[in-house]
Amino acid sequence: MEFSEILEGLSYNEKKLLLALDGKGGSAKIADMVSDGDFSLEVEVMGAASWLESKGLAALSERSERFFVLAGDAPELPERTALKAIDAAGGRMPMEALADAMPGGADRIAVGWLKRKGLADIAKEGDSKVLALTDRGREALAGKMPDEALIERLAVGPIPEGEADKAIIKDLKGRQGMVADKVVTERTVRLTESGIKAARSGLELKPQITDVTDRMIQSGEWKDAEIRKYDVQTFVPAAVPAKKHPLTRLGSQVRRLFTDMGFEEMSSEYVQPAFWNLDMLYTPQDHPARDLQDTFYLEHPASIRIEDEKLVETVRNIHENGGDVGSTGWGGIWSRDRAEAALLRTHSTVSSIRYIAEHPDAPRKAFSISRIFRKESIDATHLPEFTQIEGIIIDEHADFDMLITIIREFYAKMGFDQIRIRPAYFPYTEPSLELEVFFNGKWMELGGAGIFRPEVTEPLGVKCPVLAWGFGFERLAMLKWNIKDIRDLYISDLDSLKANTIF
Repeated sequence: MEFSEILEGLSYNEKKLLLALDGKGGSAKIADMVSDGDFSLEVEVMGAASWLESKGLAALSERSERFFVLAGDAPELPERTALKAIDAAGGRMPMEALADAMPGGADRIAVGWLKRKGLADIAKEGDSKVLALTDRGREALAGKMPDEALIERLAVGPIPEGEADKAIIKDLKGRQGMVADKVVTERTVRLTESGIKAARSGLELKPQITDVTDRMIQSGEWKDAEIRKYDVQTFVPAAVPAKKHPLTRLGSQVRRLFTDMGFEEMSSEYVQPAFWNLDMLYTPQDHPARDLQDTFYLEHPASIRIEDEKLVETVRNIHENGGDVGSTGWGGIWSRDRAEAALLRTHSTVSSIRYIAEHPDAPRKAFSISRIFRKESIDATHLPEFTQIEGIIIDEHADFDMLITIIREFYAKMGFDQIRIRPAYFPYTEPSLELEVFFNGKWMELGGAGIFRPEVTEPLGVKCPVLAWGFGFERLAMLKWNIKDIRDLYISDLDSLKANTIF
């Protein structure tokens, strides 16, 4: 395009930006153009700068810097609270007393960090365990620990990535998102030689008309107006047809596959009592999965009453002594309060156990695609909120061979022919297995499966075998489409979605 044609096709904002940049020596930061009053919005500057860059009159550049910030208020670390409590008790404190001093499970988190940092030792005295301060723990009482010093700095303001200890930042990020990343991007626009020439070519800033209306024609206003010329050579965005999100399409594919095999879809509520989420699945009440660092417990409601007294007593007996199913149980005293604690379901197996309770008669086949919640730190392969593909078969002829056949059939239809089964352990299935598929030259784990134990099924009146499995939905999508970062599946980037070629 001729230089004169480029000048004729300049918009009002393009001319304005050319003149403003020339007045600033040919270069300026986008943010400064707004703060100096040249433009009212950064989007105006970016829009004009992008068009000037496409015409060879300007060049855009950007520089990004990562900072670390506190995600909330500066908290006192649980190990600091525990140190004070132990020190106040004379340097030694029973773990039961610490649990009373730090309710809600915070004592478990504190003990873990005390041991990890070497601040306290655990000794056994009679039938109880006692925490005793170490020399390092006494030193910590007199000053700030490195992570506390970093938190204090963060409370004042963001810290550049290069000034923060990577190991401490990693630990703080693992503490329920205490520290977050903040990326600051600085964009600069500068005039090219052609841009300087254009800015000094005698440009006049006049409001331009892009649409001629009937009122303008009738009034004759169009005769004295500057009408912007159409540029038939300018960039035109591609027309993209509407399409479903890749995960929506995958969900439809999974549903169609199971329904074609005679399965019906089941579901359950997000909020569940621990009774259905854990106790009914024969998960012991001291299992790590119940801890605050793994499970989202609710404050409102804090508990959900279990009305079926007969079922409660059956589960209590099974946990304590095995009940009537020929098991030894877990021993100890089963707590109804712990079983009635309200939580966000941590796995989709809760849908299966509730379905079995409502449909104990064989044969039955059901599946679900269920959202679940766990306290995970967000990274390329983990999210605190994700989805599982769950399935069960209730049938007197069901066996381990049938389970493996179903798994192989499902993944073969998903495009994975090389499948490997290996033994595993889950509290509620026996035998149990984990499955892997061969993808991009290596074996990748995709989920677990097994046959429900009698401790799970007999309280519900089910005497025949129940096959069960749970597969990662997002992990399947990542493997199927070679996606490296799980977060990419949920970022609402319209350009990426439009460019997506997954059908």
